[in-house]
Amino acid sequence: MRIIKVDAIPSTNDFVKQYYTGNSSFEPVCVSARFQTKGKGQRGAVWNVAEGKNLTFSLLYPKVELTINHRFLLSAVVSLSVVNILRKFYIPKLSVKWPNDIMSGNFKVGGILIENILKKSDIAASIVGIGLNVNQDDFGDLKQASSLKLLTGTHFNLDEILKAILDELSARLKALSKEKETFILEEYAALMFKKDVVAAFQYPNGEYFNGIIRGVTTNGLLNIEIEDAVFKTFDLKEVKLMY
Repeated sequence: MRIIKVDAIPSTNDFVKQYYTGNSSFEPVCVSARFQTKGKGQRGAVWNVAEGKNLTFSLLYPKVELTINHRFLLSAVVSLSVVNILRKFYIPKLSVKWPNDIMSGNFKVGGILIENILKKSDIAASIVGIGLNVNQDDFGDLKQASSLKLLTGTHFNLDEILKAILDELSARLKALSKEKETFILEEYAALMFKKDVVAAFQYPNGEYFNGIIRGVTTNGLLNIEIEDAVFKTFDLKEVKLMY
């Protein structure tokens, strides 16, 4: 895998796109930045981090054996890979807040944004963007944000964590087509933040409701039990899980 390190750029996801030449077979490329001026998050949010204290990187990966309707499996595998590595660094109480925020207890320590390059109904290549709060110790008014250092008291080597995540991702993405879909979804569901407990949700119009997360569908829709034995599925833009 080719790894490119840069100082300050607007977005690693946007930057790494330039290495896609239209061919679905190429060596994966990772771009890691000390600082992003316009880092991307879910729902159009901006991912703000302190310069040189965290990991912000994007991986341009060749075609995976998934149809566009099953693209959530890629997102699930990336989330599972990051959690698995953080366990090895003894980060406590890890979970995934749907669809792919990395949580430690009630604090967000990382986020994932995947953009797929499509050719007809196939995924020709994928851009996996990962932001991880590592050594930052002040998040201002962001009460739900934390870092690995704040949670453990340990100062981490950024290059060591980056290498570990990339190695894990490479291994799991190579095996993605061979892994059973149900196994991936069950593994993901077992790690879901606030699963099987009553939680608050918000509709786009601002209205709140209570429900219980019961898992996800094959295409990544959130499955919520809104009444006894009454279930409803939601897409990302249709509902927001509150902290």
